[in-house]
Amino acid sequence: MRGIRCKCSGFTLVEIMIAMVLLAILMAAVGAAVHASMMNFRENDEMFKAISTGRQALMRITTDLRTCSATLSSDPAGRCTIDLDGDPDDDEAVAGWDIAYQLDDATNTLNLIIDPDGAAESHVLCRNVTALTFTRVPATGKARNVRVSMTVTVGNHAQTVSSAAVIRRNL
Repeated sequence: MRGIRCKCSGFTLVEIMIAMVLLAILMAAVGAAVHASMMNFRENDEMFKAISTGRQALMRITTDLRTCSATLSSDPAGRCTIDLDGDPDDDEAVAGWDIAYQLDDATNTLNLIIDPDGAAESHVLCRNVTALTFTRVPATGKARNVRVSMTVTVGNHAQTVSSAAVIRRNL
């Protein structure tokens, strides 16, 4: 009697090992791509939120500037003190002014200060603000318009948003 031979067809151990190595390389590449995509999404989302908050703050500032009666001309470039109801004592004193917008360099925040001459109440309008400039035209006396430029920085990315407002009560 002859021995029965089994004709087995299949993969050898070497073929299976090569397939597993190729699959591992492919999975590592896919994992790296997914990780990079998630990191990119996270950075873009943070930047979008920061810019959106900055634009909302800029909209509030320009609305207040358009409806105010005066701005304090002695303010530095990173601060804008506003009179909303038309009763400041004089242009150089802080008394009688209603609100102020100011950049806090230590915390990189844009703050709204209500009643800057009395019991000041401060609110954070926007974080990640690295630069803020109020340019009054004319630079002395009653300003007719104010240009506002704000730079928002998240990580290594910086974006500058700008606006201009005509003070309607000074026309």
